[in-house]
Amino acid sequence: MSTPVKAPKPGPQAAKAQPARPKAPKPAPPHGTHVAAPVLTGAQAVVRALEELEVEAVFGIPGGAILPAYDPLLDSTKVRHILVRHEQGAGHAAQGYALATGKVGVCMATSGPGATNLVTPLADAHMDSVPMVAITGQVASASIGTDAFQEADICGITMPITKHSYLIRDGADIPRVLAEAFYVAASGRPGPVLVDIPKDILAGPAPFVWPPRMDLPGYKPTTQPHGKQIREAAALIADAKRPVLYVGGGVIKSGAHAELMELAELTGAPVVTTLMARGAFPDSHPQHLGMPGMHGTVPAVHALQKSDLLVALGARFDDRVTGKLSSFAPDAKVVHVDIDPAEIGKNREADVPIVGDCKAAISAMTEAYADPGKERLKTWWETLDDLRGRYPLGFEAHGPDEPLAPQHVIQRLGELAEEGTIWTTGVGQHQMWASQFITYDEPGTFLNSGGLGTMGFAVPAAMGAKLGAMDRPVWAIDGDGCFQMTNQELATCAIEGIPIKVAVINNGNLGMVRQWQTLFYDKRYSNTNLSTHHSEASPRVPDFVKLAEALGCVGLRAERPEEVDEIIKQANAINDRPVVVDFTVGQDAMVWPMVPAGVSNDEILYARDVRPSFEDEGEI
Repeated sequence: MSTPVKAPKPGPQAAKAQPARPKAPKPAPPHGTHVAAPVLTGAQAVVRALEELEVEAVFGIPGGAILPAYDPLLDSTKVRHILVRHEQGAGHAAQGYALATGKVGVCMATSGPGATNLVTPLADAHMDSVPMVAITGQVASASIGTDAFQEADICGITMPITKHSYLIRDGADIPRVLAEAFYVAASGRPGPVLVDIPKDILAGPAPFVWPPRMDLPGYKPTTQPHGKQIREAAALIADAKRPVLYVGGGVIKSGAHAELMELAELTGAPVVTTLMARGAFPDSHPQHLGMPGMHGTVPAVHALQKSDLLVALGARFDDRVTGKLSSFAPDAKVVHVDIDPAEIGKNREADVPIVGDCKAAISAMTEAYADPGKERLKTWWETLDDLRGRYPLGFEAHGPDEPLAPQHVIQRLGELAEEGTIWTTGVGQHQMWASQFITYDEPGTFLNSGGLGTMGFAVPAAMGAKLGAMDRPVWAIDGDGCFQMTNQELATCAIEGIPIKVAVINNGNLGMVRQWQTLFYDKRYSNTNLSTHHSEASPRVPDFVKLAEALGCVGLRAERPEEVDEIIKQANAINDRPVVVDFTVGQDAMVWPMVPAGVSNDEILYARDVRPSFEDEGEI
């Protein structure tokens, strides 16, 4: 049955950011009511629908098949277009905008290579549940299937990595399809939606009726949890002696951080937050044990392994958290809350499966919980507090004549940052150090590529985040490898007046790959040296300071410990242009703790050749 379109419900807002809530369109006219529909071109209908959906920004690049849409876009006073330098940048910028604002991010590209360059950000958004709509041009309808110039079956290509994809065949469908795309992207488990429009449909007539009537008979996300499962979950929590609240990104997506705090403090259970959930529960809270997983804290990893009850909230039992799945948390019962029923039971069987929105489910569990007192958790907390004392996160400080310690640089970035700063990262060592050595007390302040692990995410995501939160500082922490994949978007930032700040943790190598080569490949460093350090044998290639200046940014460099604070303060003071800081650090620093791939979390290493000792395990 068709239903009137509603404005997509915005997701959780980043801390301190308060964008205007989208206004719902006026109700659709009753069936049988004749409404004169203005006839626009398909391209005009696209832009008009974006305006009606209150889209503030579109990131994209024009090209042949999408060109008709760019003509009316020039006249729009409501939709700002950001001309990126690569379509991958457009996709990641749309992600950053969505993550920073809670709204749907929008990107646009032409057919063929333009569309296929969006594949990586679409896959990234799909893995990390980011609401995004990608609008692509397609060759003319009569040419589809003929291998025409710049033709690609982008709907088929992206079918496994989108929530839904549309190929529009009739201009009259444009308002309905775009309304549905935004609704699907933002509702239920958020994710990307692709809308592909042939060039002749963009150029041809398109009767425009708004609001349209959506037709999504098979799409009915379950948001309210079942009461019976809620009561069972509350009873298990009350009975558990070693419970852990295992918090994933779904808590941030649903805006459930206040409800999580209430449940945690009511039950007294320890909390761990995954890479995608950093900030969902304050790092500074005494019940927070840190991040679990491959590079998680020793107390967090141990708590999951030895728990008798895991309460998984918007988490999907990812292999980077579980390690060897068959040995993960062997004695734990599992309560699993997720809005996506496909995630429940996928990797770990749930004793109490709960399909629903995390905000609603956590609130309901809190109401159903009968507090038996926290005395039963005394021994559990004694063990965990002992581990916190013996195995804190740390690093070896470098002397004045030694290379910069990357952990020190990132720690000082966090300590000197303004309140409300949003952080983005690429993928690799710097990403892990950013998750470890910056304190996150608010949701929506740490944006990164978790599931897909996309190098090059940081700079364009920071651009999108900054555009969505111009009143807040945005720092991108990047590696010298990641930075060279998407740094061309700094030109976009300079021209468009988007003053992000970039910290390049420059160790001259593909750092995480080098770490694995050190540990598991007998120090055979095959193709990991990026030559971004100056030496007698070769200059820096490239010189990041000169590159930044060439792209219209301020370029700074710190090479010695005593320079770090002053350079960070200089960067923080510059707010009229993008800033890039080349932090030249040592190449041999490693990320610890570490659970090697494919082994049990019981094999966690606190440092190289250092295994934690777990005392009095039998008494927990």
